[in-house]
Amino acid sequence: MEKQLHETILYPDVSFPYIMYTHTIHRSIPEGRGFNDLHWHEELQITLVTKGKLVIQVNGIDHELETGQAILINKGVLHVTTHLTHNGQYVSFNFPEKLLAFYADSAMEKNYVLPYTNSSLVSLVIKGDVEWQSQVLEMLWDMQKKFDMKKNWGWEYEVSIKTVQLWLILISNISISAEEAPKYMKLQQERLQLMLSFIHQNYTNNITLQEIADVAHLSVSECTRSFKRTIHMTPYDYLIKYRIKKSSELLISTHYTVTEIAHRVGFNDANHFIQSFKKHHKKTPREFRKLTID
Repeated sequence: MEKQLHETILYPDVSFPYIMYTHTIHRSIPEGRGFNDLHWHEELQITLVTKGKLVIQVNGIDHELETGQAILINKGVLHVTTHLTHNGQYVSFNFPEKLLAFYADSAMEKNYVLPYTNSSLVSLVIKGDVEWQSQVLEMLWDMQKKFDMKKNWGWEYEVSIKTVQLWLILISNISISAEEAPKYMKLQQERLQLMLSFIHQNYTNNITLQEIADVAHLSVSECTRSFKRTIHMTPYDYLIKYRIKKSSELLISTHYTVTEIAHRVGFNDANHFIQSFKKHHKKTPREFRKLTID
């Protein structure tokens, strides 16, 4: 089944909804969205760069992070790591806001969780240049070790306590509007998510710009503006890029010919596919397959 933009996170233990992904340009452990895969989810995310440098795009804004720096991403926000140095590595901690609330309708949820997760807060970069940020980064390194170590009795409590302490430090040091995120901002994001999901589900077909715009009940011009504003490319460019991404996967994992792959990912003309592929990867599909598999 085709991947959707909305990621439903599969926790190793459903009774403890908390996961740490370790990402490189080659793989994700455990398997997840990984590098260069635009998505969003209902969980909060904190990403820590453990090696190298990365660029992560959050709601259309690029953030450059170096080793030892981190970023908090609010729930429901589109994000993608667009660049990671060759030997780079980062970890992402994902957990639901209810972990911070202790229980539904608690004072913690009403006073310290929902006012932030339902606010206009999109992301928060943590570089460690002030004391409280250094403290948060140290806690993230500790949490990484907890996840990588053998899980001893009580480790879930230790991780949960550390996360709540970390959250309290964060909200004690940031100021946000007391009001919820403006409705038009939420609507913009929802419309873009609808259009991106439509592309992901229908990229093998000969879809038009009008069809993409219709999904979100927008004009073609407003559809194009929405894409450029948030992901810095036109809908057509995104469609081609996504087709190239899917073709790369098929080149590695199947024995289909280049022409067969071109048609399977939505290109009517094999030459157009080869030209587009070379523009993105600086090599032809055959060269890419040979270098990747050999």
